[in-house]
Amino acid sequence: MINVYEAVSANKTKSYFIVALFFVFVTLVVYVLGQSFGYYLGYAPGGIGYVGLALIVSGLMSLGGYYFSDKIVLSISKARPANRKKDFTFYTVVENLCIGTGLPKPKLYVIDDSAPNAFATGRDPEHAAICATTGLLEKLTRSELEGVLAHELSHVKNYDTRLMAIVAVLVGMVALMGDWFLRTMWWGGKDRDRDEDSKLGAIFIVLGIVFAILSPIIAQLIQLAVSRRREFLADAGSVEITRQPESLISALDKISADHEPLEVANKATAHLYIVNPFKGGISGRGPSTALKMVNQFAGLFNTHPPVSERIKALKTMV
Repeated sequence: MINVYEAVSANKTKSYFIVALFFVFVTLVVYVLGQSFGYYLGYAPGGIGYVGLALIVSGLMSLGGYYFSDKIVLSISKARPANRKKDFTFYTVVENLCIGTGLPKPKLYVIDDSAPNAFATGRDPEHAAICATTGLLEKLTRSELEGVLAHELSHVKNYDTRLMAIVAVLVGMVALMGDWFLRTMWWGGKDRDRDEDSKLGAIFIVLGIVFAILSPIIAQLIQLAVSRRREFLADAGSVEITRQPESLISALDKISADHEPLEVANKATAHLYIVNPFKGGISGRGPSTALKMVNQFAGLFNTHPPVSERIKALKTMV
């Protein structure tokens, strides 16, 4: 079984690897989209120039993802700074847990949403933030809240937050690039002269469309490469901190049983939350082999392991 120190080291290495992988991937995407867009408008784009542009864009995106991912994630999640007087329990629970773990106190944020959920972000413990929904703070008991917040502190301690935030920002950026290209190809440049007889231009235009469609999917697959084992490790870390597996079991059960959708969640940030904010699979009545197969296939693209498996693992610690 991997220990905490090995997990921290592995996540640091994985952070750098994923940033490098995205750098190469985004460079390729920008180059192909730039070339195809140039041919679409009737220009004869130079390869060297687009390579330079691709390197600059991907470099800025990677650096931005590393240094500003936490701020971006908090912004798109519509999180506001917590108020000590209004969110007193939130503050005191985190402060007590930080005293016990020796971690610096993270900044606290709240999302005004009745769906119970939480996530942590930040590139290291000194720049960490924990965000909870109002639903989580209102619907969970203090002991359940301790289990959830200890789980998030474990992510901070293991440097999972760095990895998760970088992935969230870069996946979102790649999706936006693909969407922008498809919209521009559809609406723009129709009255411009272009060399429609150019075989190379036609190839790049086709490649551009293919990349624009597939790049968000590939980006999501890279996102899924972030091992779901980190959730099991963070669950174990929560128990190590609180010594109360029953509290986290109860919290996970309560959060997953709540069917209110989290309005601010999106595909780029879903993997950050303690429980997948997109509730359940495809529903239906009665036993259905086809339905089970569909849900099993959909499960391959889930960012979280099933809550039932996490609870089963936690029960072995009782």
